[in-house]
Amino acid sequence: MNPITQTLVADNLILQALKEDITYEDVSVQAVCPHARAASVELIAKQDGIIAGLDVFERVFFLLDATTVVDRKKSDGDEVQAGNLIAFVRGDARVLLAGERVALNFLQRMSGIATRTAHMVKALNSTKTRLVDTRKTCPNMRIFEREAVRIGGGSNHRFNLSSAVMLKDNHIDAAGSIRTAVCQARQSAPITCMIEVECENLEMVSEALEAKADIIMLDNMDTPTMAKAVALINERALIEASGNIDEQRIRELADLGVDFISSGALTHSAGILDLSMKHLRILDTPHKVGAQA
Repeated sequence: MNPITQTLVADNLILQALKEDITYEDVSVQAVCPHARAASVELIAKQDGIIAGLDVFERVFFLLDATTVVDRKKSDGDEVQAGNLIAFVRGDARVLLAGERVALNFLQRMSGIATRTAHMVKALNSTKTRLVDTRKTCPNMRIFEREAVRIGGGSNHRFNLSSAVMLKDNHIDAAGSIRTAVCQARQSAPITCMIEVECENLEMVSEALEAKADIIMLDNMDTPTMAKAVALINERALIEASGNIDEQRIRELADLGVDFISSGALTHSAGILDLSMKHLRILDTPHKVGAQA
């Protein structure tokens, strides 16, 4: 996805989140701050981790009011500790209050994913293996969650069903065999698409090799079986290990020599990183872009 398209998609999803949270007005803000007032607020870490999603955080406020300023003290990918100041946000107090929850929801979710990813990536130091995500993402959050994986040091798998051919058990059942499924994929898919086959045993690995699959996924195999599969493939295809992979197992699989390890847990099981917007204060000077806190 090119940067322009990505921005348009992200903006649409952010606006949907804002519409979900603000039906027609923020009645709490309207009660305490019915008119525009210049204000500043601090974005603070309440937990140690990796920060990710500051562009999205800032975009929430920009879409509410383009004159809002986010003065960053940290960057995406930085390690933060509890108590660290991440940014000052300056603008109309009504905008800071109304956008707070949506902006934090994106930033906390993305930072939680980046933190978990970074922790798992450390286990791959000095190996050739890359950690990749999966399509097990929260609906309508994939563009943000995949970016968080990248910021955390991981890599991205196919974005969606249009990005690459992956033949799983049900596709193989529908075609009748791995050989037939790969043959049909070669005939119908764009020539730039790689073909990946999910294999659950050594017999399937042999058939995928004979069919000349580009990538062979070793799915839910125990470590001894996976070692035999890696030896059988012998660099004739790229190898992806997948299925119930966590921090405890990731290094032993990398040491087998697989090219990729995919983990749905990076996105579907990552918690948030606890962050907060605190210490809002009304400024004496009129609100303007770049006003000092």
